[in-house]
Amino acid sequence: MSMKKNIVYRTALTAILCALALALSFLESLLPPMPFLPPGAKPGFSNIITMFAAGNIGFSAAMTVALVKGGFAFVTRGFTAGIMSLSGGILSAAAMYLLMRFAKNRLGFIGISVISALCHNIGQLFAAVFITGTASIMLYAPALAVFGVATGAVTGVILRAVMPALEKMKKHFY
Repeated sequence: MSMKKNIVYRTALTAILCALALALSFLESLLPPMPFLPPGAKPGFSNIITMFAAGNIGFSAAMTVALVKGGFAFVTRGFTAGIMSLSGGILSAAAMYLLMRFAKNRLGFIGISVISALCHNIGQLFAAVFITGTASIMLYAPALAVFGVATGAVTGVILRAVMPALEKMKKHFY
């Protein structure tokens, strides 16, 4: 396949993955808040798509998905949500790419997803400290860590289950 055609296919696949991530993010926003979860916490199902992009297309695709999701948050939920989404998404996508590339066999999808969820939470905590100017927000870290481990494990299991369908979709582009 020619280099130019490969770029076109990668771009098209990345665009479809962005659309899937936005659809999952929107569907997730329809879930009612659960009283036992930290305020504003979401399961992060769209991170399944980011992780697939990181492991199967590469760093630029994963970052594109994270940036599109952050832009969507800016447009639909405002500045604070956008900054929180971008800070967590960029750090998480970078972690996903590195772990998928160098530790996939040792950690598996669940381990990578848990670490990426924790990175997402760390990015959001630092953004919250920056936005509010108060370091006491870091007291929220233990609750976010517990939630991050739980949701990361769930997204890792879901990714493992849907990977055959995503791989099949990918074959249509290469």
